[in-house]
Amino acid sequence: MTMSTTPTGPQVPPVPAGAPQAGALSAIPTPGGTDEPEVPRYAPQWLRSREPADAAARAHDLLDPLRIRLADRPGRSTDLVVHDLGCGTGSMGRWLAPLLDGSQHWILHDRDPYLLHFATVEAPRAAADGSRVTVTTQRGDIGRLTPDVLTGASLVTASALLDVLTADEIDTLAAAVVGAGCPALLTLSVVGRVELSPGHPVDEEIGDAFNAHQHRGDLLGPDAVGVACAAFEGLGASVLAQPSPWRLGPDEAELTKEWLRGWFGAAVEQRPDLEARADTYLRDRLAACAAGELRVVVHHSDVLVLPRATGGAG
Repeated sequence: MTMSTTPTGPQVPPVPAGAPQAGALSAIPTPGGTDEPEVPRYAPQWLRSREPADAAARAHDLLDPLRIRLADRPGRSTDLVVHDLGCGTGSMGRWLAPLLDGSQHWILHDRDPYLLHFATVEAPRAAADGSRVTVTTQRGDIGRLTPDVLTGASLVTASALLDVLTADEIDTLAAAVVGAGCPALLTLSVVGRVELSPGHPVDEEIGDAFNAHQHRGDLLGPDAVGVACAAFEGLGASVLAQPSPWRLGPDEAELTKEWLRGWFGAAVEQRPDLEARADTYLRDRLAACAAGELRVVVHHSDVLVLPRATGGAG
């Protein structure tokens, strides 16, 4: 896995204000350099707008078993070394670092230098007990992660990542984490269930089309959590899973509007025959949202992986 490392983050300009909104729902293909593959870009605006909902949704029940494992890790007198895979703008670190005691060093992985820049600038500086938190970045393809990249890791984290991986990439991730002998906290993977209230006759059809879109190519989409749990368990790790739903009401109206447009857009891209009926559906749903009448539950799952300790830093 070829990566470049920089202690301060790449110095790159922000994404233009008019850039399309994207995130876990869709990627904006952006050419890299002449010697680089195309890099999927996620607009920082979308990632930032979803951050409060992500923080509220993550399964806090997984934190105590994680803390116990970290307290018992070999080398616990040294800094906690956390690899955040597909870090985006760094929301996982901003949520988790202040919930863990002790000095921490976060290594932020992403293919997109823009996102690495934002993640570095806005990185947390202090742990729960006031200890120092430091950050470096590694740019590279998570699909080619190898155990040597995680040498010395105490913890691996990711958010909204599993459902955009293939089965082969999840096998690669599982082998790397288990090979490093460190726990992994993998949060906010979609599981293919959405509840909208009040209901609408077209909800189920849009949901089914969106789920089919999440499976495009070889992506696992809503099947990712089950596949990942089986992969880790097959390598001897213990796995704990907890629901982590977004619960969006009138106070989250702007995020709900963004989510609706992305959910709808992916569904219609998958099934263009829906468009004639779905345009009216989207207008109705956005109007209900603006009036404070719409509530949405987007179901996700969080997974804590506890491999057998290897005697290293994990």
